[in-house]
Amino acid sequence: MAEPKAHAFPLITAEALADLRKRVGVPARRPAPYIEVATRDAVRHWAAGIGDRNPFWLEAGVAPPTILFALDRIVSGYVGGLPGIHAMYGGTDFRWQRPIRIGDTVVGASVLLDLVEKPSTFARRAIQQIYRTTFRNQAGELVCEADSWCFRTERDTARERGKYGAAETARYTERELAAIASAYRNEEIRGRTPRYWDEVTVGESLPLVAKGPLTVTSVIAFVQGWGSLYVRAHGDAFAMFERHPALGIPNASGVPEPPERVHWDEAMARAVGVPGPYDYGPERVAWLGHLVTNWMGDAGLLRRLNARVLRHNLIGDTTWCRGTVTGKEPGGVVHLSLHADNQRGETTASGIATVVLPERPARA
Repeated sequence: MAEPKAHAFPLITAEALADLRKRVGVPARRPAPYIEVATRDAVRHWAAGIGDRNPFWLEAGVAPPTILFALDRIVSGYVGGLPGIHAMYGGTDFRWQRPIRIGDTVVGASVLLDLVEKPSTFARRAIQQIYRTTFRNQAGELVCEADSWCFRTERDTARERGKYGAAETARYTERELAAIASAYRNEEIRGRTPRYWDEVTVGESLPLVAKGPLTVTSVIAFVQGWGSLYVRAHGDAFAMFERHPALGIPNASGVPEPPERVHWDEAMARAVGVPGPYDYGPERVAWLGHLVTNWMGDAGLLRRLNARVLRHNLIGDTTWCRGTVTGKEPGGVVHLSLHADNQRGETTASGIATVVLPERPARA
């Protein structure tokens, strides 16, 4: 597929932006979610999709907290308005109130919270589009409140500015692959052994979690657990493009496909200014969540995860997730700083987390 010609895609216009601003504060239409019930199978597929091998989730009948990405499309990066303008997921700030248990029906209600114009080295204009989604379970109980955001960028401008330049696909020696395999074999899962609040020291490091090397196969595995935004087939796909014509970008055969194919289609990724296909941003947020739940143990509670995606994680890249304890408060509260780095030493995601750990029982 040849590179698109100049101005092949729409630009951000004052009129389109003004129309979108009218939606601020207005409840957003809820797209059909991938799942609404956290079934045992849904939990299994989500854990497998993010590479979380902790048996606790299925044994105890609870879900990894980040399964909310599979339960709602808006928190995962679905945006409305500005047709034809690319949306790049930027991050999510989750604030959980209670665990998600297997069998729970969890429904999100969203509102467009704000639109913020940001300076961008990637594209001429970048509009940060922020939604707030409130999740409740079948009993009407508040499960989580989450703010998520995407950056709307002009595809042509991003390509022409060439922020990322050329990037060679990573190549691995047998020794490098053996080191990654060793990291997987030695991954530390705290599990049933409680991590007590009093034994945690400010400044201590969390055991790292390896992810990758990223392949199209691993992207498919994530989509199997998450569900995607616009991946449709046959009549469903054609009906979607009829409802939203700007979603259908012709491939090399002239057949419309969604912009989501940047995650496996090299030509499409280059058309939006990225050197090659890359992962889904929510996946890296979930990886940082995995890092935290491995460390805190099964008796801990993840209360907050605020993570930002900073750079693209390209096919072939390996990600190393790390964290540090930054503070403690009475009541078992521990604050963490998190980051994800690739094999080139670039930080591709960062964030903070708050967990509540059990306190050691007082001696009689």
